[in-house]
Amino acid sequence: MLKYCSRCVMPHTKPDLHIDEDGVCNACRAYEQRREVDWDARRVELMNLLQRYRRNGSNWDCIVPVSGGKDSTYQVIRMLQLGLNPLCVTSSTCDLSEIGRRNIENLKRLGVDHFEFSPNPLVRAKLNRIGLTEVGDIAWPEHVGIFTIPVRAAVQFNVPLIVWGENSQNEYGGPAAAAEDNVLTRRWLEEFGGLLGLRVADLSATYGIESRQLLPYQYPSDEELQRVGVTGLFLGHYLPWDGLSNALIAQANGFHSFDRSVEGSMVNYENLDNHQHGIHDYFKFLKFGFSRATDIACLHVRRGRISRQDALEIVRRHDGKYPWSYLGKPLADILDPLEMTVAEFDRVCDQFTNKRIFKRDGSGALLRDRHGNLEKLNYDNE
Repeated sequence: MLKYCSRCVMPHTKPDLHIDEDGVCNACRAYEQRREVDWDARRVELMNLLQRYRRNGSNWDCIVPVSGGKDSTYQVIRMLQLGLNPLCVTSSTCDLSEIGRRNIENLKRLGVDHFEFSPNPLVRAKLNRIGLTEVGDIAWPEHVGIFTIPVRAAVQFNVPLIVWGENSQNEYGGPAAAAEDNVLTRRWLEEFGGLLGLRVADLSATYGIESRQLLPYQYPSDEELQRVGVTGLFLGHYLPWDGLSNALIAQANGFHSFDRSVEGSMVNYENLDNHQHGIHDYFKFLKFGFSRATDIACLHVRRGRISRQDALEIVRRHDGKYPWSYLGKPLADILDPLEMTVAEFDRVCDQFTNKRIFKRDGSGALLRDRHGNLEKLNYDNE
């Protein structure tokens, strides 16, 4: 049976989540602490850090990793407002959507230099398949590239400062804020890189992919990082971070949302750039019993926008639905570059499903409704 936070609706199966003796998860506790933050002081701290890395017209002041999504659009807007000249760097998604392309083009129209790197799509498709079948994450190469490509650009263009968005751990501002040893080391990056135990160095020998074809997924050496002094900060540590307000600001600056709630979600303004997002979120549901709708509902519960009861009903309605399509693209078409059929996909799904948290029949087989959806044993503390 799943145990849930008594304040939001996040289950205890989420990696790194802890529910205390009062039944409240550490994510809710962390948000409580944000209310005590002196955001004016944090903003001054941010300005001082940015001033340290400002290049005075001789080069770009910082690198902003961007997907064209609401959060990266917001990051760019804030950097421009603060008077910086950023180089925006995109590591292209695995299956870029039409709306994703429109939002990348809109981001450029904000008035920035932009560098977009698109790895070999045939190699990327192999890595998508390996990620899905080996660790249950079709987006594995994308998650790695999000961290490696901007860092490679920092070394290539000699721009030390990388401005990331939200710190998922919500603990500190990043190495740029450290008094000592503030260079972005390989070990520090791998903490946030989402490797899931599948190391890039192992792919060549195990799967016959040439090592030179894996260069985009490898970090620069620590010597290169030290030479440039590559470092990073999390903007969400210094400015109040909220996905909805980020979306509103981005929309006011030309960002496009979807024409309806995204499949498996409860909103229309995020995860719009990659047709594979639905599969990624579905596997999170299979492994841990929660997915995108839970993530977003919990954020809104913590901010007092919806009640916990509202969140429970939203999760039941939207979370973990079988990904027949995403952003209107059929599942079979999404799987085609991976040379995978829907039937093979279903077998991989079964391999990664935590059967202890879903309803089964008398023989132990998973129960599905007529749409192929699983049902959890419990959606609240019962």
